[in-house]
Amino acid sequence: MGHPKRRKKTYERPRRPWVMQRIKEEKELAEKYGLKNKREIWKAASFIKGYRREARNILAEVAGRKPAEHTMKKSEAILTSLKRKGILKEGVGEVENEVESVGSRLEDVLALSIENILERRLQTRVYKKGLSNSLKHARQLIVHGHIAVNNRRVTVPSYIVSVDEERGIDYYEHAPVSISTISGEKGEEIEEGKEK
Repeated sequence: MGHPKRRKKTYERPRRPWVMQRIKEEKELAEKYGLKNKREIWKAASFIKGYRREARNILAEVAGRKPAEHTMKKSEAILTSLKRKGILKEGVGEVENEVESVGSRLEDVLALSIENILERRLQTRVYKKGLSNSLKHARQLIVHGHIAVNNRRVTVPSYIVSVDEERGIDYYEHAPVSISTISGEKGEEIEEGKEK
């Protein structure tokens, strides 16, 4: 985690802030994934940038010759980390030759986009699982503490959900509001009360 006095930014701002093409793309991403601000996009871009930088360094080191043992360990660590998080698919880049295998799998890392990260956010996963009516609703449920991952409350919409945790996303059982109110069935309860 580091020293509290020496915290570093988890994102980089764009070097040229007023490029119209980038502004339009960021606006579309923010609308598509229900993001609060552009900083969330920049964080995802920085996350990808780190993995891509490592993949480029390994590919430059390999460059047609047999990779060293530490290079193989490093590339396997990157690939297993991305597969565990669900960003890379399991059977991607399987080749029999060792050098070609490392190269082709790391090429898949270079092909990653910001959308691959945004798809793995808890906010997106809650909406895709059908626990909320919209992405903005999913964000509100998470921030208010109504969503749990493996029975543990998570209040961070940008939490990257791993493949193992994806099955454990559900409503928090000790939430202050009942599940029927959260899921939008409140109107039906009121109508039933009027009939009685």
